[in-house]
Formats: sequence, C-alpha cells, structure tokens
Amino acid sequence: MFAVIQTGGKQYNVTENDTLKVEKLENAVGDKVKFDVLLISDGTKTVAGTPTVKTAEVVAEVLAHGKGDKIVVYKYKPKKNERKKQGHRQPWTEIKIVSIVM
Repeated sequence: MFAVIQTGGKQYNVTENDTLKVEKLENAVGDKVKFDVLLISDGTKTVAGTPTVKTAEVVAEVLAHGKGDKIVVYKYKPKKNERKKQGHRQPWTEIKIVSIVM
C-alpha cells in the first residue's frame, strides 16, 4: 500500500516504515503528525482525491530536526563595486511513516 501526501508545498510518495526529510514542521520530536492524502492505492484499488481523499489518513512520527548543507549565494555587478555574499541552510524535519489507512 502506498499514498501520495502533500507537505511544505511538495508531494511525496510514501509507504509504511519509510523515513524521509520534509520541510520544517513545528511539531516536537516524538509527536504524531497527520498529512493530507492526495492519492492512495492498495495494489488493486486506487483512489484519487479532489483535491484530497477524505477517508484516507497517513500518520507519521517526528524523528529529528536539522539543517541542510550550506548554500552560498553570491551577487555581483561588474564595474559597480557591488558584491553581496550570503549563506543559507534550509531547515528540515525527519519523519517516519507509522500507518496508512484507506
């Protein structure tokens, strides 16, 4: 059984016991989180939502929070003495899919 969930403006194809990193969630480590289900399938029957499947539910557990690798943003305009160096580390949350209910 698999489902397509949406969080952080992105869609993820998940099955039970999957671990994945998603955009930062405001939940504490150990909390259970429910996600919007866009599509769900058990191998024989597939249900697509409009926009979500009301009867389906995906529950995940928050494992950890962190930040990604640093990305350097450098803006430069020639002959104008304009330079701007900036760094960015994208925050993420690691989750484990506990259950998928159709």
